[in-house]
Amino acid sequence: MKIYRPFLLILALIALLFNNTWAQNPIIRNQFSADPSARVFDGKVYLFPSHDILAREGRGRPGWFCMEDYHVFSSSNLTDWTDHGVIVSQYKVNWVDSTSFSMWAPDCIERNGKYYFFFPASIKASSGRGSGIGVAVADNPAGPYTPQPEPIKNVHGIDPCPFIDKDGQAYLYWAMGNLSVAKLKDNMLELASEPQVISGLPVQGLKEGPYLFERKGIYYMTYPHVQNKIERLEYAMANNPMGPFKVTGVIMDESPTGCWTNHHSIIEFNNQWYLFYHENDLSPKFDKNRSVRMDSLFFKPDGTIQKVKPTFRGVGVTSALQKIEIDRYSHISPTGVSVVFLDTLNTFNGWKTVLNKQNAWISYNAVDFGSNKLKSVQVNAMSQTGGILQVRLDKANGTLLAEVNVPEGTAWNIVSARILKYQKGIHNLVVVLKDNNPVEVDWIQFVN
Repeated sequence: MKIYRPFLLILALIALLFNNTWAQNPIIRNQFSADPSARVFDGKVYLFPSHDILAREGRGRPGWFCMEDYHVFSSSNLTDWTDHGVIVSQYKVNWVDSTSFSMWAPDCIERNGKYYFFFPASIKASSGRGSGIGVAVADNPAGPYTPQPEPIKNVHGIDPCPFIDKDGQAYLYWAMGNLSVAKLKDNMLELASEPQVISGLPVQGLKEGPYLFERKGIYYMTYPHVQNKIERLEYAMANNPMGPFKVTGVIMDESPTGCWTNHHSIIEFNNQWYLFYHENDLSPKFDKNRSVRMDSLFFKPDGTIQKVKPTFRGVGVTSALQKIEIDRYSHISPTGVSVVFLDTLNTFNGWKTVLNKQNAWISYNAVDFGSNKLKSVQVNAMSQTGGILQVRLDKANGTLLAEVNVPEGTAWNIVSARILKYQKGIHNLVVVLKDNNPVEVDWIQFVN
């Protein structure tokens, strides 16, 4: 059957605009993403990241960061994320140098029913020099956004962060060597005060990506900082949104994979605080192509922040009726298990779990088994020798849900097994290798 190109193009656009991404880390899998600014609007979380692409000759600077547009994503449950497509492009903003590919970290805020998307970019030579910060305005957080014809006057830098205090005064924070702040007018498009450098922050080492939030009358200035060789996330506290701030602690240590940058935002959603940040999960050999992550964040009784340890599992509850990627694990046995890409040439296909030692196990927490009895489990698996997987609840020697016999072969098979003892509610899911015959697992799904 012949399929015409226009029809294929329509299908591709639909997939792009309404693609649901993932609950586990990284939460965006249909593209590279970084510098996530998360905001809560009308009971939903909207995510405004920068968009890494691979540079090549004539398209950015090969071997360096390359960004030409912005997408927006949304979720009502932090599990299912929808990509609403491009909202601002360097090719459609009058003052932006469309050959610069330098649309760095953005942010967005709501005021009086309007949504103000702040974004940095290189200014055209005919309009000025350096990096400016522009604003695009919309009636809906998902867009469409209309960019203003000029960048904000007297602001030269990157990584904008807008903030509106309880008294209604708006502020803009940004980075350029130091972190700066100025008041904004009510129209959110002009400064209402002269810019000033934020005092009390570290003097040595690169600082960028300011993100300010308020909790219980305390203002938290959070930022990436190169204390040693790569960025870690730090914070300072103050009683005033303009400072002075006092350096207080570390939110997240340097990347264990060596990703040179980190950039973040912190929000409260449904009475829980979350840290959004990025890593180089989908591009482990090139940290200029990054991916957004999310983990829970907690405060100590004195208001200081408990350090966040990055996870693969991320946050949220996963339905047992969905395909569960156990490679995004919560815990793993010390030996006998590894996680590798399904396809090293196309990392967007995700990962697989390889179990190769008897009693090796991998655990994925917070799976909702519901209240209606599940009849069977399906596992997409492969074993060159044939092997047996045990599917258990809560721990490696916990309740045995099923034994799955994976046939011998070199192709993926969806193998089914009946549920031996159903238990309702939310549990940890544990997969154990019964013998020494290696088994590779892509996903697991339960059937009622």
